Amino acid sequence: MQNGRAIAHGYPDVGHGRHLAAADNTTPLRGVPGSVAYADEPQGQDLRSLLFECLRIAFKRKWLIVAIAIAVVTIGALRSLMITPMYTATVRIQIDAKPIKIVEGGQVEASEGGSDFLRTQIELLRSVAVAERVVTLAKLADDLDFFKPREFSWLSAIGSIFGGATAQGFAQHDKAVRAEIAAYIVAGNQSVRVVTGSRIVDVSYTDPVPGRAQRVANVYADAFIASNLDKRFQANVYAKAFLEDQLAQLKIRLEEAEQAVISFAEKEEFVITSEKSSIAESNLTAANTVLGGIISERIKSEQLWRQVENVDALNLPQFLLNPVIQGLRASRNTLDGEYKEKLQTFKPGYPAMVQLLSRMKEIDRQVVAEVKAIKETHKAAYEQVLQQESEMRARIESLRVETLDLQRRGIQYNNLKREANTLRTLYEGMLQRYKEVDVAGGTGANNIFVVDKASPPGRPSSPNLSRSLILSLMLGLGGGFGVAFLLERLDDAVRSPDELERLSGVPTLGVIPKVDKDAAVEQELLNPRSSIAEAYRSLCTALQFSTDQGLPRSLIVSSSVQAEGKSITSLAIARHFANMNLRVLLVDADLRNPSLHHKLGVGNAVGLSNYLTGELLPPQTFQATDVDKLTFMATGPLPPNAADLLAGPRLLSLVSVGMETFDLIVIDCPPVMGLADAPLLSNVAAAAVFVVGAGQTRPGQIRGALRRLQFARSPILGTVLTKFDARNAPYGYEYGYGYGYGYGATEITGQSDGSRGQRRLTQA
Repeated sequence: MQNGRAIAHGYPDVGHGRHLAAADNTTPLRGVPGSVAYADEPQGQDLRSLLFECLRIAFKRKWLIVAIAIAVVTIGALRSLMITPMYTATVRIQIDAKPIKIVEGGQVEASEGGSDFLRTQIELLRSVAVAERVVTLAKLADDLDFFKPREFSWLSAIGSIFGGATAQGFAQHDKAVRAEIAAYIVAGNQSVRVVTGSRIVDVSYTDPVPGRAQRVANVYADAFIASNLDKRFQANVYAKAFLEDQLAQLKIRLEEAEQAVISFAEKEEFVITSEKSSIAESNLTAANTVLGGIISERIKSEQLWRQVENVDALNLPQFLLNPVIQGLRASRNTLDGEYKEKLQTFKPGYPAMVQLLSRMKEIDRQVVAEVKAIKETHKAAYEQVLQQESEMRARIESLRVETLDLQRRGIQYNNLKREANTLRTLYEGMLQRYKEVDVAGGTGANNIFVVDKASPPGRPSSPNLSRSLILSLMLGLGGGFGVAFLLERLDDAVRSPDELERLSGVPTLGVIPKVDKDAAVEQELLNPRSSIAEAYRSLCTALQFSTDQGLPRSLIVSSSVQAEGKSITSLAIARHFANMNLRVLLVDADLRNPSLHHKLGVGNAVGLSNYLTGELLPPQTFQATDVDKLTFMATGPLPPNAADLLAGPRLLSLVSVGMETFDLIVIDCPPVMGLADAPLLSNVAAAAVFVVGAGQTRPGQIRGALRRLQFARSPILGTVLTKFDARNAPYGYEYGYGYGYGYGATEITGQSDGSRGQRRLTQA
């Protein structure tokens, strides 16, 4: 059969045959396990592959998943039915960030707001401290019915038998112990939910008794409000105590500071006349003012003195404006006029004239004396002002020294005064704060309000049987699928051709589908339209292209362990080539557990063991079959030393002489693992075909068997995957391995891309 013809007929493994029949290769491929590489699949197929892989696992393990789901649903239903009906009551409260300010400044707590504040309040609601307050207000410690178990528990039932805790047993405990236990029960059965986007909080409480659930829920709101008020009251009490202590200390310090200011002023004789200056500073300022006036007067006096000091004429204003001089000058002018008038009559020596002249001289003398007196007056005035200026300057220098000394002492004085003022301000502010806190402490301002009180619950909140069944079903299905997935991951048995090629390192020559349990494999092989017959025809076609010489003249068929389908494979290969008019010898070499004679319907009285022991010649052991060209050699009597017989030279003679008579010798070998028969038989055959049962052979077994065949120098043509179930194989194989031909049947289209055979189903 030509290669192109085989492809046209749709045999899936022709591509592998082409690998084996390379032009520059004269021997069959003998791979190393794990040496086959594949091209990566397209990324777009990853999600689809994963989906189909999950579906495959679910379909394969469906009964396990269903069983686990039923068990979980049953347990969930029983648990729901055994739970005591619980009733939930809800009270709605509003939690503001800040309380109403009745007194401004009376808040003593840190101002909070935002999500952190609300989360803090929620945690306070869930605290055991609030639960203890609820127990006290609702008097739950005295209600023995409150301590009854709320759901059935085998441990509680067994414990009650042996004297464990019961509702009546709690009566023997102290009330404080019961209150503590009740607080934990209350805290464990309450829940808090914040209404999204608001400051509204729903506080729910669940209890077997509807009325008690309502009562406890309402008490929860009251207890939380009371707790908040207590916290604020305690804060105010602490603030008042703290402020009282601080006020007492500040009062003492203020008194000491004020006394220090007064003592310092008395000691240093430090007097302040105003807020900005002292006596020394005032005196200095006044002295400077007086000095300025004296200097001005001195300058004026000096100018007047300098003007008249060396002047004898009377042309200066100081002289001309003097009344005495003006009178004397008027008298002189009168006398002078009289003298000149009489001089016209009398001689100068005339007594009257002499008398007039004497009077004129006297007036001149008086004028000179008056001018001198005026000069002396100005000089005395100047000297007096100059003396005053000198004395004032000395006074100012003394005041300056005194002022500097006062300023130096004023620094210490101001420090003392400033400290006293600071303490006074602090004392007054703290006193005002104390009065505000004292008033605010009695106002009872709160930031928590009840919006809706809890109403009696009309129906149980739990158990919800429908929801429990749905959750149990979902949990059961998820758990079942998880167990199925785990078992699938733990199951490392080879199930697909790709896995087999990766492990073996040699091509997969054929994939034989799994036959229904009710159908006999031998009967399926006799039907040429069956899927298993078509698969074996594909295998035989691949064998024709397995070497560059075509079909090998002799080959063995073996497997790792028993019941992998090697005997059926040997029979199918022999029948196929016998039907192709080739002379075929089928040898059953499994001298430990023969089975071919049953499948062919012949006897096993004589056979290979008789020939190997030398009792009979080969023709005497041959048996005819229902196929004309097919000759069969059974095992014959089972020997006790099968490996010793196979190790002798007669086996090689059988194969060598047989190839002169037959076109093909097919030897059915025993399993490789644990026996020496298969390596001995593989050493005399031209090639070997390794059979692997899908889902029943482990990777270690396959590697070990192939390694033993390689050590025996057996040319391994490839592998055959039998009992292949496309439904249990990884995604893609249900589309790549179908069998049949003819109108309306499923046709196999084999495509080889050089790395992995891509298979798909098409309709003829």
